[in-house]
Amino acid sequence: MAYSYLLSLSICFLVLHGCFAQIEQVTRRTRLPHQHRFQTECRLDNLNAQEPSERIESEAGFTEYWDQNDDQFQCAGVALVRHTIQRRGLLLPSYSNAPRVYYVAQGKGIQGAVLPGCPNTYQSPLQFGNRRTQQRIADSHQKLRPIREGDILAVPEGVAQWIYNDGENQLVLVGFYDTLNEENQLDQNPRDFYLAGNPQEQSEQRNQGQSRRGKQDDNGNNVFGGFDRRLLVDSLNIREDLADKIQSRRKDQRGNIVDVQDDLQLIAPGREDDEEREDKRDEEREDRRRQGRRENGIEETFCTQRLKHNTDDPQLADFYNPRAGRVTTLNSYVFPILERLQLTVVSGFLYKNALVGPYYNLNSNSVIYGLRGNARIQVVDDNGDSVYDGELRKGQALVVPQNYVVLKRAENEGFEWVSIKTNDNAITNQLAGRLSVIQALPVDVLQNAFNIDENDAFQLKENRNEAGVFSPSESQSQRRRD
Repeated sequence: MAYSYLLSLSICFLVLHGCFAQIEQVTRRTRLPHQHRFQTECRLDNLNAQEPSERIESEAGFTEYWDQNDDQFQCAGVALVRHTIQRRGLLLPSYSNAPRVYYVAQGKGIQGAVLPGCPNTYQSPLQFGNRRTQQRIADSHQKLRPIREGDILAVPEGVAQWIYNDGENQLVLVGFYDTLNEENQLDQNPRDFYLAGNPQEQSEQRNQGQSRRGKQDDNGNNVFGGFDRRLLVDSLNIREDLADKIQSRRKDQRGNIVDVQDDLQLIAPGREDDEEREDKRDEEREDRRRQGRRENGIEETFCTQRLKHNTDDPQLADFYNPRAGRVTTLNSYVFPILERLQLTVVSGFLYKNALVGPYYNLNSNSVIYGLRGNARIQVVDDNGDSVYDGELRKGQALVVPQNYVVLKRAENEGFEWVSIKTNDNAITNQLAGRLSVIQALPVDVLQNAFNIDENDAFQLKENRNEAGVFSPSESQSQRRRD
């Protein structure tokens, strides 16, 4: 064993081509038995609300990136991106090395996801030519999904996705990449492989550790750009000038979000019909989730699996309080594709001064993204030290490591958020309220543990009978009035 290790080190010295970086990466990503993620060191004694560190403009919108090399995102194994797509803007088809989840924060549009090996079950009319020679044919393709605010879009690793804004306003999507997922066999860098166009290259910060060897100046940044033109002509059976356009050899400067001159000729199910069917299926799945049953394996095959779920319906909330707000959890029982992605999605809304927590995540890290309003958030570590005590506003993200205790209180504008958790059945343990650890402990245990009298122990246990989301306490309301 020792001889093999020394031999490996010797080879590294001879090759001198990134071996030490690979050894360090393997050491940090040691696989845990019977788990779907890699182990990383999370020694965070100071958390910060994060904003995008880079913005890349495109013809019909822009893309913003958070610093993926920040210790907090490295700890969680999650990378963040935000796409803002203008009216008639098309986010070019791309796939990634890591599973992705998108939250539709604003607007509406159409999403297409190409599942490998699955049939083209949709047909859209296509017209081309001038008025005299105009032809009409049926263009077959895979399923189209109308998307709207509040939708969660699940995109497995390697699945090509495109998104089109067919609404009147901006379409905003927040994307979460699970870079530590076992299906990602490359590294912890989120990599987007574009099938078309010439997306602007990422900065050196985002390209850290990614080699650019052999990059040709006249090739585009899509996956076809690096191939020999003649081989590509033979492979696709096309003309050479068309191959040049596909490879973006003329330096397409539109970026990764391009403007569509005329509306796309697409036919998708009516939004109202689609939403009604989704709502009905959501209710059925919610009933199964409450009974602790997964899908039966027949209802959803790989080609028919659902990739979209809306979280806006208050009737589907796990916790609802008319004086405080609501919290909705999507795990693999409700949204089966999340079992493959190994993620849970939580969305929530709080009224002014309402609270969530304190609570902690038993089996996952979490990334909280502010959608609207603002909240004061506190996070406490295992030493009882406050590692974060500040405001989280719209457009900011905060990483909360596993088992760190969190308390949220909405400010004057209320607070709406979405969280991604790195387990498909993420479990939360409450430290206050009707379903909390405190209420599950005997009064005598509380009395001796906190060194308080019996009356105080009983009040500590029984004074908060709400569950999950809490209305402002009487003492807080009195302080506000004063």
